[in-house]
Amino acid sequence: MKGINKILCTLLAVFFITTGYAQHPPFYKDIQRFRSLDSADAPPKNSILFIGSSSFTIWKDVQEYFPEHRIINRGFGGSTLPDLIRYVEDIVYPYKPKQVVIYCGENDLAASDTVNARTVAERFKTLFSLIRERYPKVPVLYVSMKPSPSRERLMQKMDAGNWTIKEFLKQQKRSAYLDVYHLMLNADGRPREELFLKDMLHMNKNGYLIWQAALKPLLK
Repeated sequence: MKGINKILCTLLAVFFITTGYAQHPPFYKDIQRFRSLDSADAPPKNSILFIGSSSFTIWKDVQEYFPEHRIINRGFGGSTLPDLIRYVEDIVYPYKPKQVVIYCGENDLAASDTVNARTVAERFKTLFSLIRERYPKVPVLYVSMKPSPSRERLMQKMDAGNWTIKEFLKQQKRSAYLDVYHLMLNADGRPREELFLKDMLHMNKNGYLIWQAALKPLLK
């Protein structure tokens, strides 16, 4: 009997441990890391907040590109727009930013063939509305999805999604759209591979220099 009870206790312990982990949504550790950073050194209010996926995450020296501004980078790699929506209370609301800059949507299209341009645009509208509810006067800037060579098959969807979001933002106050998509194409309309790392997904310094020049006039 003691042996059976021991086995049962072990199984219960494993169950609670595994279900405890299972309850954590995707990117939970990234959000906890942000909380830890904020606890150790609270970011200044009235900064420019960058949120989105890996194109922001690996831009670790973004502050050096814009020394005249205070930048908070809360991008987390692999994220989609639903992830930003899920964590909006963690990655947007606490910071009281003077501007929010968003790069996201590319992973949405890559995650499933059922996701199309309209899906991405509707998800963006949801995120935009959540930001507006909390900060109605804070400017929001959307950086268009970039044409990554490794995702060339998705370029038509990206272009359509970018256009739909651009048209939506035209109707919104205190908002802006930045087209980096066409800045990263060569003369024949294909992605400029020299702007990317070996994975042909993430950008190298040359790519970020293009973003720097395009972003600079739009930062508040």
